[in-house]
Amino acid sequence: MTRFRSWDEIGFQLLVNLFLLFILIAVLLPVWRVLIMSLTPLIQATSSGFGLWLPPNEWSFEAYAQLLSHPSFLRATFISAIITTVGTAINLLLTVPLAYVLSVPTLPGRKLFVSFILFTFLFNAGLVPSYLVVSRLGLINQLWAVMLPTAVSVYNTIVMKSFFEGLPEDLKEAARIDGASELQVLAHVILPLSRPILLTVGLWYAVGHWNEFFYPILYLNDAHLMPLPVLLRNILSAAGINEYLEYNAFSAASIESIRAASVLLTMLPMVLLYPLVQRYFTKGVLTGAIKQ
Repeated sequence: MTRFRSWDEIGFQLLVNLFLLFILIAVLLPVWRVLIMSLTPLIQATSSGFGLWLPPNEWSFEAYAQLLSHPSFLRATFISAIITTVGTAINLLLTVPLAYVLSVPTLPGRKLFVSFILFTFLFNAGLVPSYLVVSRLGLINQLWAVMLPTAVSVYNTIVMKSFFEGLPEDLKEAARIDGASELQVLAHVILPLSRPILLTVGLWYAVGHWNEFFYPILYLNDAHLMPLPVLLRNILSAAGINEYLEYNAFSAASIESIRAASVLLTMLPMVLLYPLVQRYFTKGVLTGAIKQ
């Protein structure tokens, strides 16, 4: 019986590994295709009919060089960096104290406050009321209109609240007995122990801001304020790439190479950021979700 069970386990593990291998190939194949296309010179790309899957005979970084020298690309990257940095800072400055307050068991009306917050997670006001609020606040055509409407995520707040509740209560009580205020407990006891959840939630916020596309389209009318995802959409569209090429006279790189290079450059910052917080990511997600 043990022998049959072991073969069943081996077969199951083999199926799992094959399935994961299939998922890995399905994820990496488009990235490989885009990478090869971005490094293919114009002559070879034209002769191959853009059906390239193998590395080109000659590598060409002309598409990257021309993108990085383009004023609108550099400006859009700078705008996205501002939105991501400032927006993530605002998110954490508001989410951390809110999550901590909701994690305190002795908070009067705690369940009622949590219910109100969860209600906003299930039901929202809608697009038109949100636009009217932003407009009445005078935020139209300002970067604040992209960052402030998403200042607090209910999901991230609940995950962080659960993480705070999982921390040893004895440490909090000891600090309170020594005369520490709740703000001091948060700053000197909670936050030093909360690096995994801070980096995890911060990464979620940063990725959301970096990929923000809808709010800039909705609230920003000035083309000089458009972030990188909007510029990427323009480059990928037929009309957008023609307008983009008109002012630069790209000749050494094909249109498809420009598009592929723009996709890779847009995703590169988040790809480089994730390995830095990877060791905290799993711990932060699991610990924050255990008491959901």
